[in-house]
Amino acid sequence: MSEIVGVVGATGSGKSTSIFPNKELDIIGLDPKSNFLISVAGKPLPLKGWKSIYTNMKGDEGNMLITDDAETIIKAMRYISKEKPDVKTIVIDDFQYLLAFEFMAKAMEKGFEKFSLIAKHAFDVLNTGRSLREDLMVFVLTHSDEIQRDFETVRKMKTIGRLLDDKITLEGLFTVLLYAHTEWNDKTEEGSYYFITNRTNDYPSKSPVGMFQGIKIPNDLGFVAKCITEYNN
Repeated sequence: MSEIVGVVGATGSGKSTSIFPNKELDIIGLDPKSNFLISVAGKPLPLKGWKSIYTNMKGDEGNMLITDDAETIIKAMRYISKEKPDVKTIVIDDFQYLLAFEFMAKAMEKGFEKFSLIAKHAFDVLNTGRSLREDLMVFVLTHSDEIQRDFETVRKMKTIGRLLDDKITLEGLFTVLLYAHTEWNDKTEEGSYYFITNRTNDYPSKSPVGMFQGIKIPNDLGFVAKCITEYNN
């Protein structure tokens, strides 16, 4: 069974940057030769020269797929699991748009059936990500949401409607759920970007005890993958 890793955070909090090797930022990142990127929103990548590094999937070639269709994502992941043993990591970037785009496409449809379909498609993608070959690691990058519950602000994965929240707690599908955290330095006028590994007063993160050394780690998926692999083995 493969492992899915959730990375949750506000836009601009360093989630996408954590994917790519960057010596200037001391980010190990994920090797594009063994990483497959699924871009739901289809945005340009925050990586210099990315068009020559990540190329669209065509037949057996390419290491990137741009689609907001759940069925296509599921087929691609199963194909990679079965036919591409050289691929060790899959990244689904901007997962929340999988729900949002389908919601907007069905916005004029009446009734609540559309919410059931949207919820099922999102669940199916995550469930497939957990059922691939054992040496695959699937990173799910998604936006966070803040809601008021019992007179306090609670952070969670951003969804559409209440079905996924009430009936299926998506966070429960992850053993490792990291939240992006940013600190601003007024003197240098620079931001520092981290992942939070376990629950704090501000973030409902989680990971097994001893997997990461500390609550705050670099926003670096290469570092995260290394820690998880060492812990599991």
